[in-house]
Amino acid sequence: MIKKTSLLLLSLLFLNAVSAQDSIPPVPRDTTVIDTIVIRETQTKLKNIPRGAYLTNTYVSFKATKPLTKKFKRFKVPSFWEKENKLALNLSEVAFVNWNAGGNNSISGQGSAQFARNYKFRYIQWDNNLDLRYGLNAQDGRKLQKTDDVIRFSSTFGYRRDTISNWYYSVKTSFNTQFDQGFKGVDRTVLISRFMAPGYLFIGAGTSFIKEKQKFNLYLSPLTQKATFVLDQELANQGAFGVKRAILDADGNIIKEGERLFMEFGFLLTNTWEPQLYKNMALKHRLNLYTDYLRSFGNVDLDWELLLNLTVNEYVNATIGTHVIFDEDIKFDEEKAADGTITQPGRSRIQFKQILGVGLAYSF
Repeated sequence: MIKKTSLLLLSLLFLNAVSAQDSIPPVPRDTTVIDTIVIRETQTKLKNIPRGAYLTNTYVSFKATKPLTKKFKRFKVPSFWEKENKLALNLSEVAFVNWNAGGNNSISGQGSAQFARNYKFRYIQWDNNLDLRYGLNAQDGRKLQKTDDVIRFSSTFGYRRDTISNWYYSVKTSFNTQFDQGFKGVDRTVLISRFMAPGYLFIGAGTSFIKEKQKFNLYLSPLTQKATFVLDQELANQGAFGVKRAILDADGNIIKEGERLFMEFGFLLTNTWEPQLYKNMALKHRLNLYTDYLRSFGNVDLDWELLLNLTVNEYVNATIGTHVIFDEDIKFDEEKAADGTITQPGRSRIQFKQILGVGLAYSF
């Protein structure tokens, strides 16, 4: 009986405790739980902040933000093309006033433009170069004379088996001619050249050894077709630059016009090298060697150009260079009779040109 009474009392006490806890009114929560992020709905201002506490502001401020010193560069898809554009102008002038030693006033100017578009990706390399130059010289008592006249374009396509080797299977084409007429002597009466007279076109296939870091390119082609164009009929009739001359009768009248195209097939070697000798000194070397299999194998045509570029600053530079040409088909000191027949065919000679200029240059 006592045990039953004690159990009843314990049950009543438990029920009273439960009913008393349920009678407590609910208190609103000050936080809201969303997944793992806790966002406080109400902010309680701190009344007593310890002296050593360091509290940051809860709002965003741009007062400490510094402006960009450089323009923001957006991401660009990398290109496998490399381009080079360079314009240059060289001037030289000499003037005399009551100069006891004598001399003629003169002024010379030369303009040049160089463009390059090169593509390289893994096994393929494709180089394209265009070189344009033209210069004039004016002196007292003389007509204008050319000092330089070049149009040169070359394109080389190469393929290699792997990305380690420097040897490429290559196909190359090159073309060069001039802008203006060329005359013999200072009187400008004897025409010796003009646009596409001559013009040279090389097309061939072979192999190339290319080192990118040293800017070295050696091209060997045992199969190269060379075409010489002489589109001026008067020069073609004279047999200039190796084309077949006109056929004349006994009185010197033309029976058959001279040919304006001369084809050769032979071996071509070209080499370009552009080392950086010093910080402001660069060397540019270009060499072409060609020999014909069918007509004159062993007689080598030479075209060698060597330029030294000295950079003063971003826009001022100086150029020192030489250019040597030897072509078996270009004859000098040719002699003719009164009826136009050739009495002395002349002979080939080494052609040499020296270059020195200071001027402005701009690359973009």
